[in-house]
Amino acid sequence: MIYVLNQNGQPLMPTKNHAKVRILLKSKKAKVIRRCPFTIQLMYSSTNYTQSINLGVDAGSKHIGISATTKNKVLFESDVELRNDIVNLLSTRRQNRRTRRNRKTRYRKPRFDNRKRKDGWLAPSVQNKVDTHLTVIRKVHEILPVSKIIVEVASFDIQKIKNPTIGGTEYQQGSQLDFWNVREYVLFRDNHTCQCCKGKSKDKILNVHHIESRKTGGDAPNNLITLCGTCHTGYHKGTVNLPKRIKRGMSFKDASFMGIMRWAFYNKLKEIYPNVSLTYGYITKNTRIENKLPKDHYIDARCISGNPKAVSDWGVYYQKKVRCHNRKIHKNTILKDGYRKRNQAPYEVMGFRLYDKVRWKQQNCFIFGRRSTGRMDLRLLDGTKVNASVGYKNLKMLEMCKNILIELRMEV
Repeated sequence: MIYVLNQNGQPLMPTKNHAKVRILLKSKKAKVIRRCPFTIQLMYSSTNYTQSINLGVDAGSKHIGISATTKNKVLFESDVELRNDIVNLLSTRRQNRRTRRNRKTRYRKPRFDNRKRKDGWLAPSVQNKVDTHLTVIRKVHEILPVSKIIVEVASFDIQKIKNPTIGGTEYQQGSQLDFWNVREYVLFRDNHTCQCCKGKSKDKILNVHHIESRKTGGDAPNNLITLCGTCHTGYHKGTVNLPKRIKRGMSFKDASFMGIMRWAFYNKLKEIYPNVSLTYGYITKNTRIENKLPKDHYIDARCISGNPKAVSDWGVYYQKKVRCHNRKIHKNTILKDGYRKRNQAPYEVMGFRLYDKVRWKQQNCFIFGRRSTGRMDLRLLDGTKVNASVGYKNLKMLEMCKNILIELRMEV
């Protein structure tokens, strides 16, 4: 599928007539705007006839499904992988800043939070994903004359997931009702007994332990467990192993994210585009089952677009959101003489940057690692290794790195 822009840069209907496009490019009546997805711009005035195109968006916390369809044809489909490292990076930054402030100075009490957040403020991890949703939709509008956007926003009842029979005033009586704090609730839940040795150590001091680190698991009760002082100290020293039955409970991160972002995303979308509507997950599921379609993000998006019978005979694009630059300057490990090794690689190595799209032996791939000698680690976006050490002289630059990488997968 080749996407076409008119002389003014406005999108027209795409074409599969490769011969005609080749003639236009050869006679310089058109020019290439983008390699992937392949897009050309006409250099002469033309008619602006377009058809009605629906854009289905399957919003998510890890993946976004995108499908632009007419009644009979799929014009663009994509599976977009979102970043999920924001929380970890911000936690590491906060940890480094705290240790730097207190490394060679007297102890200072934490200050009160005197920063006022604007109305509609979202946590950075949520804001990044909302912005990526908007960016992906904007990029589709740049190559196709979309007339209508339909978004699926899921609504999760977390208390009903925990307790399917909940109802009425039980919603106001959570598991931590009448407890002063989370620690008191966890101790009561575990019957004030060490969950490792069951009191065999005779240690009366009880601690609340994070099953997953606080950085990634948070302070939710399902991530906390009661341990006696002896077991807790031994675990962190590596002399005590927790029983295999001790595992973190069900995580509701994705459900919480969708609950927070759905209206922020939908309202922002309505501000930018004129024709936006909502649909819900149960409708999408019913449509997919009725049409006997497989479960996938872009298939769900096709059902959301309202044209589940539209035919796709050319493939699916896979997109991945990546960080633009590594902002952490030094590694945490301190070497001899207090030397802190630099964490950042040079911005360019032999003219190549991280995530540049290159061609090696007739295969398009991405640079996932670079060495100062000029050897490059080449991979596909899904992590498939192409070659771990290729000389830069054997590579042909196709596209410079972008914050959203894209490749075509021939899946029909």
